[in-house]
Amino acid sequence: MSEFTRRSALGIAGVGTIAALTAGFPRLTGRDIPGRGSDDLTVAILGTAQDAAARQGLLQAFHAEHPDIPVRFQAIQGADWSDFFAKVLTLVAAGTPPDVVMVATEGAQLFADRLAEPLDSYVLRDADVMQDYFSDVHPALVEAFMYRGHLYQVPGDFNAADMYLNLAALRRAGLERPADDWTKDDFHTMLRAIKRTSPAGTVPFYWTNRLWGGVVPWLYANDTSILKQTQATGGEWLWKRFYSGDPAAAGRAGGPLWLEPNALDPRVEETFDFLRRIVAEGLGSSPAQGGGDTLVPQFASGRVGMTPAGGYWVQGLHEAGMPGSAYDVQFFPRWRSQRAQFGAAGYAIMRTSHRKDEAWEWIKFCTTRRGMQLSIPDPNTTPTRRSLVDAALYRGKGPAHWRVFYDTLDKFPGTGPIPAPPQQAAVETALIKNVVGAVTGSAAGTRGAMHRLQDDLSTALGSDR
Repeated sequence: MSEFTRRSALGIAGVGTIAALTAGFPRLTGRDIPGRGSDDLTVAILGTAQDAAARQGLLQAFHAEHPDIPVRFQAIQGADWSDFFAKVLTLVAAGTPPDVVMVATEGAQLFADRLAEPLDSYVLRDADVMQDYFSDVHPALVEAFMYRGHLYQVPGDFNAADMYLNLAALRRAGLERPADDWTKDDFHTMLRAIKRTSPAGTVPFYWTNRLWGGVVPWLYANDTSILKQTQATGGEWLWKRFYSGDPAAAGRAGGPLWLEPNALDPRVEETFDFLRRIVAEGLGSSPAQGGGDTLVPQFASGRVGMTPAGGYWVQGLHEAGMPGSAYDVQFFPRWRSQRAQFGAAGYAIMRTSHRKDEAWEWIKFCTTRRGMQLSIPDPNTTPTRRSLVDAALYRGKGPAHWRVFYDTLDKFPGTGPIPAPPQQAAVETALIKNVVGAVTGSAAGTRGAMHRLQDDLSTALGSDR
């Protein structure tokens, strides 16, 4: 899952038909629709022709096993996932949809609800092969791609929101890497020490205004969220067959549902008020939407003390010239819990595809150890297979405690996906709209912002009904 995955802002929810979805969408270019009319299995990815070319090793390995299934990557350029999904939906409306689409958590329920084919029958048909995959993958990642009892994607990579630590800033403050069970009060104390001992222009804590990695990990740590999460029924077909006896799968069902706003929960206001105090003390950045592209060089140059990010940052910091010895990672601080948030991605088969069996063979291959290694040759995301998150992936690039990336799943029950219902775009817009006002004014201002957020979330959740 690339940096795009974690910086998406889907601008496509809140409407009911494909015709409505395509209104005002970005114009497709010839580069977005290569090979129109070919018999190849088309796999749509967010990126450029160069990104598609980088996957040629994966393509060649698949062709060696399936010479009868020609596959073509359809690299669709976009500023973010919003732009990408918009173009995919334009292709659907135009009658030239891809067969397979890479979809991140932000769009998973939108696609499951309207565009994707359930994978249940394929998974059960090839249960012996798929058992090797499920035995190597934490059940929370799989459940994140279940929707109302059916599985719509097989996750290939993910990123949890862990805390990146600039070791130079910590050493100046006389600090060491915090313990695994550090608290939000420990975090607050560390920020004060970093501010006291750092040169002017250093931001002790940098965070951004978006759904992934913004206020949400703090909400999860405080055992709350902006939306009430419930479970859909069903899913026994998967849990009993592939995760029998796994304690991490206990109680899992048909996938998460986010049907009601929850901004008036006192813990939500408490969480925003904590961040308001961090900002007021000059310990944290005033949140701005996005910021990921400029944050990597800021962190690499030592101007940021701590910031939430996932395993996708390792390769970016390496390319920015920051050695793994200059930073480290730790779990998110504990509040009422250390429940964490993650985002994941996987391939979805489009309902409109006439090559569904061939599409499944592609997905199945990409979930094998070899397929996943070819898909993720560098630490620019975290593989969903536990066995591939190893020293070899991070050698010469990663931080000392790279195990944190997967241990976030293994050590903290309840860790789950960001709240992303089919109306995710409208939900994220409602959140972004109210965050700055909630954390840059008075406590009374925070309370008022929560009431506005509740109203906006109610509108967002009803926007396509």
